[in-house]
Amino acid sequence: MRIDDVKFFEALATEMNDHPERYRLYGEAYMAAVIVMGRPQGDLNIRLTFDELRCEAVDEVGPDEVALSDFRLVGPITAWQAMFDDIAANSRATGLNTINSMVMMSDDVHLVGPDPMGLDKFSRFNQTLQEFFDGAAHLTASLSGS
Repeated sequence: MRIDDVKFFEALATEMNDHPERYRLYGEAYMAAVIVMGRPQGDLNIRLTFDELRCEAVDEVGPDEVALSDFRLVGPITAWQAMFDDIAANSRATGLNTINSMVMMSDDVHLVGPDPMGLDKFSRFNQTLQEFFDGAAHLTASLSGS
């Protein structure tokens, strides 16, 4: 399964929703985040809507809808692929491949949003978001991008 496909994120949402026990430690999350993957053929924009211990919606959105979120994580497909490859190798993102490190310590992924309160949701809920991404380790499909 390719990471630059809405079906990949739908599978991550199913994984999260089937295992709320993994998220209880982090508490309930209330956010709408857009993952923007820069690709040669055009950006892929996936809006993830979290409510309590669930990912309630996964939507591919057009450029005009990207701003309708609390925040956006914008980066090239290569950065996203590196994180998911690390998850596949280690059962979770490690070191500089965590979403927090990718945003705070590299120039690859940028946290974007017009509202400071929306941007704050990344800080408050980033461990839930990381656990959501780490759910890729539990998917049976290949994360190689092929």
